[in-house]
Amino acid sequence: MKPVTVYTTDFCPYCRSAKTLLEKRGISYEEINLARDAQARMKLQEITGMVTFPQIVIGEQPIGGFDQLLAADRAGRLPELLEA
Repeated sequence: MKPVTVYTTDFCPYCRSAKTLLEKRGISYEEINLARDAQARMKLQEITGMVTFPQIVIGEQPIGGFDQLLAADRAGRLPELLEA
């Protein structure tokens, strides 16, 4: 299974929703909270081209935010995205 990284910030309801969805599906993830880490924010922008939260990266592929994660889940594509 490819590693999942969730880039979050404090007080973000969509970040909480993304983490909850992953937990309900039994998908482990690494959370990187960027509330106080300007360098990590710059790295996230390089990886994804985005600075909104959350940003979900599966393996090395950015998939977007919560809406894109939810759409992939509803379409049954999460297992495919997670395959190593």
